[in-house]
Amino acid sequence: MEMNFLAILVAAISALVVGFVWYNPKVFGNAWMKAAGMTEEQIKGGNMAKIFVLAFIFAVLLSMSLMPIVIHQMGAYSLVQGELGILPSYEAFLNDYGNAFRTYKHGAFHGVFAGIFIALPILGTNALFERKSAKYILINSGYWIVTLGIMGAIICGWR
Repeated sequence: MEMNFLAILVAAISALVVGFVWYNPKVFGNAWMKAAGMTEEQIKGGNMAKIFVLAFIFAVLLSMSLMPIVIHQMGAYSLVQGELGILPSYEAFLNDYGNAFRTYKHGAFHGVFAGIFIALPILGTNALFERKSAKYILINSGYWIVTLGIMGAIICGWR
């Protein structure tokens, strides 16, 4: 079971594409700006090249860490990384179950759950201490729930 770098890169790019749509002023952009306390001047004043490069790097890291959540065979792979090495029984296991639950739908399911049970609590906790509104939490968490669902679908279904 090797890491599919093309799937990781496409999943990372999907995070930027979803963000482009999600935070568009015609979708949630204006509501997010108001909830975040941001102004047009603040947004235009940022170094967009730096922001997008770092956002892409973070998305790649997130894609890589999403793999064991959406691809169940990664758990079996982690078991063979030791002194014994890869035994024939592992090859037999992969022959029988190597593609089990490797669908876009299954990856999206686990990606959405990761968004709800990982991203939402993290963003929600930060937002509470930053004194942000429920709208702020819902807009940002909604983005990550949708994004992780799409990323999970790409990572799990891509073979």
